[in-house]
Amino acid sequence: MDLTTRNNILTVVLAILIVILAYFLYRSLVDPYQEVIQEREMVERERHRMELVRDVLIQYQNRRGNFPPSEGGLDSLVVFLQTDTLMVERGASMFEFIPPSTFSPDSLIYSPRPPHNRFEYTLNDTIRPPLYLLTNPGSDDRIGDLERTTLRNAPNWN
Repeated sequence: MDLTTRNNILTVVLAILIVILAYFLYRSLVDPYQEVIQEREMVERERHRMELVRDVLIQYQNRRGNFPPSEGGLDSLVVFLQTDTLMVERGASMFEFIPPSTFSPDSLIYSPRPPHNRFEYTLNDTIRPPLYLLTNPGSDDRIGDLERTTLRNAPNWN
């Protein structure tokens, strides 16, 4: 094998190696960034779902005069959405989910993030005005407070 042929083969092999290594470098930069973007989107979807639960709680309080009790409170919201005439007619337009999810009263009280934890709801009706705390067990996100009236209906991420 002469020197020119050997150099040509070596050039082709090195060019292929450079392309392969460039691809792996590209994937090593893009894949973690895509994971960060997906995580941000999921956090946004979770927070939006919690805000929808807050909006339903406000509608429940406006229509019924009080918040649902701590025991079975979130189940009361689902029943409210399924039985109240205004909520049945306009619920889907009032409480829109972020795609790809679609409005469903049954899934409202669950986080969109697998394993789809159920939100936790607690009511403090020993003070006036009554206060509630809605938390996401999969994160530190919460809406409301059980002691401070200034945090009523306020999310902790704003």
